[in-house]
Amino acid sequence: MDDKLKKDLQKTAAHIRLGIIEGVYAAQAGHPGGSLSIADTLAYLYSAVMHVDPKNPKMPERDRLVLSKGHCAPALYAALAERGFLPKEELKTLRQIGSRLQGHPDMKRIPGVDMSTGSLGQGISAACGMALAGKLDSASYKVYTILGDGELEEGQVWEAAMFASHNKLDNLVAIIDNNGLQIDGKITDICSPMPIDEKFEAFGWRVFKMDGHDFESIERTFADIEKVQYQPVAIIQTSIKGKGVSYMENNAGWHGKAPNTEQYNQAISELTELLKGLVD
Repeated sequence: MDDKLKKDLQKTAAHIRLGIIEGVYAAQAGHPGGSLSIADTLAYLYSAVMHVDPKNPKMPERDRLVLSKGHCAPALYAALAERGFLPKEELKTLRQIGSRLQGHPDMKRIPGVDMSTGSLGQGISAACGMALAGKLDSASYKVYTILGDGELEEGQVWEAAMFASHNKLDNLVAIIDNNGLQIDGKITDICSPMPIDEKFEAFGWRVFKMDGHDFESIERTFADIEKVQYQPVAIIQTSIKGKGVSYMENNAGWHGKAPNTEQYNQAISELTELLKGLVD
């Protein structure tokens, strides 16, 4: 990967993480842990992969993104703001009365949001419908959906997996954010979905693995999936819940709570220092 591109992506991801912290702190509610773990993937999707236009967010030929783990809306909002769909100042209105930016994405009110999500398992099902519509219309767009690993405990996910394979939806890419934690603790202790790769393969998907915080790994994976035909793609990304904020990393307690003022200041300081280190 080109060094400049890598640094630009790292900056974008850091700004997305800052946006997540700003929003959750202002709301004093939300889900920072799983939002922070997908910041790098969202930075790459919106910067280097997806064909979208903030000036024309509903253009028919756009690529679609469905955040199946809809409670991680702070990450999506911050990514959309970085891409120009939203004013960055609006991130501080997260979950406020009258704000567009509620706890889960709303496709009717927020430009760039392709599906209202929140009920786990339903996002990937909607993504399947979008992908099938694209096939029927001979459209060129792709549909990307991001799931939590704990979300795989929902039976509807596997109904969708069966549907996608049966219909040979090679325009569908499911990214499983495998950070290993859910609200109550380790996924392997709650209701283990392992082995994730073998399950998707058994359902007829082409499976890839990547480091969700390494842009070179991400770039290689997205280059490889372009070669797949007649199969939906599942990318299992290894990630760290709370990535980028030291006291949140690998801590299930930060699944769904906001930092206090001292914790907020520490998070902002850590991410600001990271950005300073990326200055050209």
